[in-house]
Amino acid sequence: MSTVKIQATEYPIQKVFSNDFVFTIPLYQRPYAWTTEQAGELLQDLIVSLGDGNEPIDDINPYFLGSIVLIKADKPDAQVVDGQQRLSTLTILLSALRTLVQPKYANALTKLLYEESDPILGYPNRYRLTLAKRDAEFFKEYIQDEGGISKLESLHSTALSDSRKNIKENALLFLKELGRFSESQRVRLVQFIITRCFLVVVSTPDLESAYRIFSVLNGRGLDLSLPDILKAEIIGQIPDDQKEAYTCKWEDIQEKLGRETFEDLFSYIRMIARKAKLTGSILKEYREHIKPWNNSQEFIKTTLCPLADAFYKIKNTNYVSDKHAEEVNKLFKQLNDIDNSDWIPPAILYLSRNHSHPERLVKFFTELERLAAGLMIKRANINERIERYRRLLTAIEHEEDLYTPDSPLQITSEEKNDILKMLDGDLYLTQKIRLFVLLRLDAALSEGEASYNFPTITVEHILPQNPAHDSLWVKSFTSLEEREKYVHRLGNLALLSCYKNSEAQNYDFDVKKQKYFTTKKGVSPFALTTQVLMEQEWTPEVIEARQKKLIGVLQKVWRLE
Repeated sequence: MSTVKIQATEYPIQKVFSNDFVFTIPLYQRPYAWTTEQAGELLQDLIVSLGDGNEPIDDINPYFLGSIVLIKADKPDAQVVDGQQRLSTLTILLSALRTLVQPKYANALTKLLYEESDPILGYPNRYRLTLAKRDAEFFKEYIQDEGGISKLESLHSTALSDSRKNIKENALLFLKELGRFSESQRVRLVQFIITRCFLVVVSTPDLESAYRIFSVLNGRGLDLSLPDILKAEIIGQIPDDQKEAYTCKWEDIQEKLGRETFEDLFSYIRMIARKAKLTGSILKEYREHIKPWNNSQEFIKTTLCPLADAFYKIKNTNYVSDKHAEEVNKLFKQLNDIDNSDWIPPAILYLSRNHSHPERLVKFFTELERLAAGLMIKRANINERIERYRRLLTAIEHEEDLYTPDSPLQITSEEKNDILKMLDGDLYLTQKIRLFVLLRLDAALSEGEASYNFPTITVEHILPQNPAHDSLWVKSFTSLEEREKYVHRLGNLALLSCYKNSEAQNYDFDVKKQKYFTTKKGVSPFALTTQVLMEQEWTPEVIEARQKKLIGVLQKVWRLE
């Protein structure tokens, strides 16, 4: 059995940025991601640790910067598996300090950023840290080379990638903050950073053990996301001559979706692959069951890319087609209003397989919205939802007929009854569905033309919950039992586009119509509320009739007859 030598040694920054290490960031690593928030925290921590005293630098307590993980043998060459953000930010900080101190100190700082070329021996500058190819030259020109950092101000951030924008903004932040210091304070900070700040360098000669350490550190709370780990493990298995192309595909998707949404995507891919409720960690299931690195290129081409594209179109309602695009995007918007995300795996799977068939998409997503809304309204628990969508995923993969009565895409007679029971009951008391139902209803009443761009939309009672004992409400609804029967029903609810004074809720009907349910122009933006304004009185008979009518509309919307 072979043994792998793992070394962990504490080094001061002057040793880390020396001829002992030549750091490179592999292509499969995510781009530089620290923003001014993380960079600013690092600088403030260093300043606080340095203090404002005048004691010798060697007497100041050391500052621990954490650990980095490298693939490194006996030579200086080292691939950074974990630690890119800190090494890059420290390089930017040293470059900013070099710009602000006198030449004799600046020259010393340059030696920490790169080993200068030797015209006699014929070798060029050897940079202590080389970022991945996408940002390497930018980092050298604007951060590591002398005078580069002063050119950053003229660069337009809108034309830069996220990683380059972060580099620029962090450098300018450091220049601004350090510009407030005196020359002696800046020199003292330099001395503190290079002699009293330490990194633990963990090095191992092979990829497998480096990733094992990487994963252990992630489990102990370092800021490494699931996509970071999967990216390292998946792209790490791709031949070197193809790594760059697949890294670009990966990073294009991540930048398009955004970091958090990209991480969500992997949980949906897990559900598509496993068709089961998550019982441990997502990473464990990928490693034990999905194993995308068995064929990394195939996973990226046939799974990650098409499902990411489908996910993006659904979340952003931007499906494009010569036919039915508006209908499809309207259905996407309605699905995005569902209070859970369990419907997303079958949605992205079906869209990825039927992207070029808009007629199929309209039919499928009409049924999926009906199913997702129905399960939401009847308050199906997570286990019920996962089991239902598991069956639906299986049916999609097996290309079963999804429109037969026994298909998992279809609502059963029992489920219809459960849904109608919720809709016809005290709807207002079920907070998680009341706004969803009323907005869906309002859209149906306006024949699908409704568009809501209000910062706040609330569900309000017409017959108030607590009418004054001397109000007209008490005369129209003579008993407490009668008021309780109607007050929370669908027929007694309306939509408002803003919060109203709580006292106004108890106005008598005529006053309430004018002061509570209309805008300054005397109208309501909601079809549902406009119907109320057309009533001359509000009685049990009016609510009964309205209840029956609105339930009938919803029955047609979701085919609950």
